[in-house]
Amino acid sequence: MNEVLAAMIDFERHPFKSKDFQVQCKEKLDARGVLVLNKLLLPSTIKTLIEEANANEHLAYYCNNSHNIYLRPNDESLPEGHSRNQTISSSKGCIMDDQVPSESPLKVLYSADEFQDFLCAVLGEKALYKYDDNLSSVNVHYAHEGQELGWHFDNSAFAITLLIQKPKGGGSFEYIRDFRDSDNDEMNYEGVKGLLNGEYTPSVLSIEPGDLVLFRGRNSVHRVTPTEGGRVRILSVLAYNTEPGVQLSESARMTFYGRLN
Repeated sequence: MNEVLAAMIDFERHPFKSKDFQVQCKEKLDARGVLVLNKLLLPSTIKTLIEEANANEHLAYYCNNSHNIYLRPNDESLPEGHSRNQTISSSKGCIMDDQVPSESPLKVLYSADEFQDFLCAVLGEKALYKYDDNLSSVNVHYAHEGQELGWHFDNSAFAITLLIQKPKGGGSFEYIRDFRDSDNDEMNYEGVKGLLNGEYTPSVLSIEPGDLVLFRGRNSVHRVTPTEGGRVRILSVLAYNTEPGVQLSESARMTFYGRLN
């Protein structure tokens, strides 16, 4: 057992190496499209991460991006007001992998064999790899009052996040499962139109600091509502690839990070 890792996370609650636990987690993720590991991080680890995030926030790149719900270039064959092209706003601050301290609990967890083996078992992947750039693997996101993540579908098959600090209000993770079928090119334009017009009531995921979330967001539309109050919402994204040598595209790096390396 990695002693450093054991001092950070609650292995009694979350026995990563247990085959039974792995199977239970995989069944939940497959059935629900989302898995929450409540209180994965010990209170001392959360405290360390909050202090670390506050100390490094001055390095964050803040941006306000306009995008469509599909996170794709607009389809010029469709009208500008079509749900495929309708503009949504997202805003946040971000520090990148090369700005997260090498001794950070986030880096320790991200690179730990026990954690990656657990993720592979739950996600049904043979192996996971870090991004082949200096920016994309471990990120820390900051959302001040009024900042939000607009409705979107992910391009990746899965996302892994850790909530570090919860805001006083807002910052709720909302989603609707199976809202499109990207594998069969069924984009559900009519459903998206209704969603953007407020015609759906989404599910709300209850998340507390120290909780880790595995989410399949390629076909499940989701957003994070605007932060309310003076406490910043702080979230880490742990990003892996299923193949080696993958870089985030240059356009995506410039959009989200403001630099290429």
